[in-house]
Amino acid sequence: MGSEIQLISDGDGLAVIGDPAGVEKFLASAKLPSKALDLSRLSSLLSAGSEAAGAASTLAANSGRWVKLSQESAEKIKAFGLMKGSSSGLNRAVVQASDGKIKSIVEFSSGALANPALLAGVGGVMAQMAMQQAMDEITEYLAIIDAKVDDILRAQKDAVFADMIGVGFALDEAITLRDQVGRVSEVTWSKVQTTSMTVARTQGYALRQLDALAEKLEKKTNVVDRAKVSKEAEAKVIEWLAVLARCVQLQDAFTVLELDRVLDASPAELDKHRLALKDARRKRLGLIAQSTGSLVARLDAAAANANERVLLHPVAAKAVVESRNLVADAVTEFQRRLEVELNSDSVEARRWREAALEARDNVLAVSAEGVDAAKRLGGATVDQAKVMTEKVAARVAERTRRSRTVDEIESERPAIDCTDASP
Repeated sequence: MGSEIQLISDGDGLAVIGDPAGVEKFLASAKLPSKALDLSRLSSLLSAGSEAAGAASTLAANSGRWVKLSQESAEKIKAFGLMKGSSSGLNRAVVQASDGKIKSIVEFSSGALANPALLAGVGGVMAQMAMQQAMDEITEYLAIIDAKVDDILRAQKDAVFADMIGVGFALDEAITLRDQVGRVSEVTWSKVQTTSMTVARTQGYALRQLDALAEKLEKKTNVVDRAKVSKEAEAKVIEWLAVLARCVQLQDAFTVLELDRVLDASPAELDKHRLALKDARRKRLGLIAQSTGSLVARLDAAAANANERVLLHPVAAKAVVESRNLVADAVTEFQRRLEVELNSDSVEARRWREAALEARDNVLAVSAEGVDAAKRLGGATVDQAKVMTEKVAARVAERTRRSRTVDEIESERPAIDCTDASP
């Protein structure tokens, strides 16, 4: 390829393939951190023949690096003009570079990696790189929270957890063998091919435990009881998050091994299998995100309820809010490591004085409203009395007028003299 650097993206990472010196200069110029991409196994995907031999030699002469697509690196590679390729889910381009600087962007149309089988193989290796990166981040997460997952699992009485410890040993051993041998043999695969079900059962159990903690908190209507349950839940939530993280890590390890087996046994199905595994992982993480997000939402409701009762239970209300914030922080860090972001702002514990002042203001407001109502009622009563007085006065005046009129008529009527009347 000379100065041509081939770029392939699957949405999670970017493969940079070309002359070793050119690749290094290109990545340095673009300021993209990378890891070595093992291309040695891809030659097994080529059929026999001179064309295949030529592609294999070209492949062997080139270097591959893998870049994790963070938000920052994703913005940078937009300038490279990656185009949708014939291989499902893969975007690609060839960048012509000189001394690590981009001169022009040309269409990906030739070269060893134009071979569909090789492109599918690169996609599979890139998927494995993404899984291994996720596994490393979970290892760091478990170290940071100082969670001894095996100790947590041993404390449980359920047989599933005993099996889970064994699954961890088996998968860790298989990954070690793969790294040293360069492939997953049938013997190695036979030891781990049924482990995925055990991991799935443990994940489901851990999610139910988190749901049970939230439900137990909801059932407590007394703030003091809620404070006690919230405090107990703090450590338990962190423990079950650690178990979930280990489940994701082991499932990713299983996926790495599975892709190797498909690459060996059914290379023509590798691309479809890779996409199916990617979709399955997305759904698993979505379920975990939904469950842990629901836990925080229910704790939010408990904290809001506690803040409303801070006047009667100031210490207990503050404890509920503090527990909520601790759990929310733990969930946020957990989901960040799994790259499933959860936006959760801290809840501020309501101060007793603030609540008391608000309560006083409410009382004064109600009292003032009552006085205003009384004034309104008093004013209405006076007005009504005034109207009634006027009505009564009018009636009295009318009666007086009528009485005076009758007297006047009687006085004006002529008198009859009966003294001179003849017999």
